[in-house]
Amino acid sequence: MILVKLGGSVITDKSQYQVVRLDVLRRLCGEMAGAEDIVVVHGAGSFGHIMAHEHRLSEGHRDASQIAAYAAVSRDVRELNLMVLDAMIEAGMRPVSLPPSACITLKDGKLEDFDAGLLHGYLELGMVPVLFGDVALDSVRGFAICSGDQAMEHLAKELSPRRSIFVSDVDGIMDRDPGEPGAELLAAITPDDLDSMTFHARVKDVTGGIRRKVESMLSMCSPGMDCIIINGNAPGLLADAIAGKEVRGTRVKVD
Repeated sequence: MILVKLGGSVITDKSQYQVVRLDVLRRLCGEMAGAEDIVVVHGAGSFGHIMAHEHRLSEGHRDASQIAAYAAVSRDVRELNLMVLDAMIEAGMRPVSLPPSACITLKDGKLEDFDAGLLHGYLELGMVPVLFGDVALDSVRGFAICSGDQAMEHLAKELSPRRSIFVSDVDGIMDRDPGEPGAELLAAITPDDLDSMTFHARVKDVTGGIRRKVESMLSMCSPGMDCIIINGNAPGLLADAIAGKEVRGTRVKVD
């Protein structure tokens, strides 16, 4: 079993509302084609973060005006999801969408319940379940954001994959802001490294940004599981990572 997270930063332009990088998306789907026992998660990117940030949806139900925003974000992320499904089908894959709002509930922003029966049912049929960053019901806040990283974390516990691959728009985790001169790639991160690290956000992110991503990866990893962040802008890198080859990126390791 392999989990792949297509980050919103690589399949969309997160700085511009509803801008998809279709050429990159199609290439990445082509690199996943042929892989067996795979589950795909994709971020919401500019189809979710911008409006969710504007209306503070990650904080939960605060006033009536947010309901219209919830509906709009729910619709927008499904539009991106349809584009991802189209690209996967064009590449010869057999995807099926599992919207988190229909199968996941949260409690105070954390994933509380996931209908895993649907997931296993589609895997048994030989299909590729596809989840994505979404808005979902929350038993404390009324609603909240279910990020793609949260979904990855839960899927790892449910499926015990041999490999989890996070596809981003950078080479991995850097020792400083990637835009700064001299920024160097960290080949590996362990739980002991987290408190000493400095994280930088280049665009609006309602799901906790890169620090939350690393925390999710540390939580989902187990000894012997390959968990890595790679650059999806580099052609062929995802295909090599799926095949288990040594690739440039940042590995997250636990003892």
